[in-house]
Amino acid sequence: MPSRDDSDGSELKGLKKVKWGAEAGAFLEVYPTDFLRARAEVRQGIRSHDGIVADLAVDAFTDIAPDLQLSGGPRATFATSGYYDAYYGVNAKQAAASGLDPYKPSSGIQSYGAGTALTWKATENLSASSFLEYKRLAGPAADSSLVRERGSKNQVLVGVSATYKFNFSLQ
Repeated sequence: MPSRDDSDGSELKGLKKVKWGAEAGAFLEVYPTDFLRARAEVRQGIRSHDGIVADLAVDAFTDIAPDLQLSGGPRATFATSGYYDAYYGVNAKQAAASGLDPYKPSSGIQSYGAGTALTWKATENLSASSFLEYKRLAGPAADSSLVRERGSKNQVLVGVSATYKFNFSLQ
């Protein structure tokens, strides 16, 4: 996770720096039908935050060409207060420096929304995707004075990714 400080935007002036970090965790993916995928992911923050983040997604998918797949469906993210405190919390010192109202977040839902992706299977092991996600901040994220006073509950993410699959098995 990249770092964040007040040089990243005027809306962050007076807030504490969030150090760069990572998240480590696990996921479970199931295919209840030949066109539906459900995924749950749980991650623990390392360095940037000390919270736990969980993502849930369900996607319908279809092949629109032999090596091109279109997918999309609903998304939801939940987190603990350790995550929210790093990214959405405003203590008394930060409130005085930023002009934002103080805010001490709890745990709960972070967002809900939908996403879609177009994935190209370049080889057996290599694939590339372009994706678009919309999410509506909710719970402790939406209640933060940073979002209420300087941000938006509506978030859009556009991106590209590449994935390489290593073929190995455990005997």
